[in-house]
Amino acid sequence: MQGLGDLEGAVMDVLWRSGRAMSVREVLTELNSTRALAYTTVMTVLDNLHRKNWVARELQNRAYLYTPRENREEATTRVLRELLESSGDPKAVLLHFAQSASDDEDAVIRRGLRQRSSQ
Repeated sequence: MQGLGDLEGAVMDVLWRSGRAMSVREVLTELNSTRALAYTTVMTVLDNLHRKNWVARELQNRAYLYTPRENREEATTRVLRELLESSGDPKAVLLHFAQSASDDEDAVIRRGLRQRSSQ
């Protein structure tokens, strides 16, 4: 995910897949199925994600529970919007993107535009 480091992205993926608030220990257990990380490493990454406003945290007993502030689709949309705005010529980028879209992607874009105009 743009704007996130590899480990931050892996942590967000765990949180998005879980669908519930998770402790540092729970995130660590999930991540350690594919790599060996220290508790303090995951705690630091979650603290950084909280500081960057990617996750919310709530103190429960003596441990924080973390949840994503946005679902994966919302976060991706926000990052794409930021990337588009930083391009220098958003209209040209959108035009190039539309011209490069597959038939399936084109159909999804058209359906989304129809839904937006009917609201």
